Amino acid sequence: MAIDESKCGGLPPEVCEQLEREEQIIKIRLDMRKFGKAVTVIEGLPNDKEVLKNIAKTLKTKLAAGGTFREDEGLIMLQGDHRHRVKEILVNEFGFPPENVIIID
Repeated sequence: MAIDESKCGGLPPEVCEQLEREEQIIKIRLDMRKFGKAVTVIEGLPNDKEVLKNIAKTLKTKLAAGGTFREDEGLIMLQGDHRHRVKEILVNEFGFPPENVIIID
């Protein structure tokens, strides 16, 4: 992830990246599409193509679901209702703080 040096105030890149991750609020919600199909939408992720691609790939593999990501909006869409499992994966595998990952019912 590209890190802006002015935000970090001279901190090491690893520390700065962790601080940015702790400031993010990630919202997980369920949308209903045509014909009653459920889609899990994850919002609030960084708008970095490589990060989104990596997270989407991992989620699709672990959940055995299809999906896509939108770089310009910083969101990932997965086929099916995977809200609770997505939160578990984001916290355990990607290190997002559990209090910053919100499931919207």
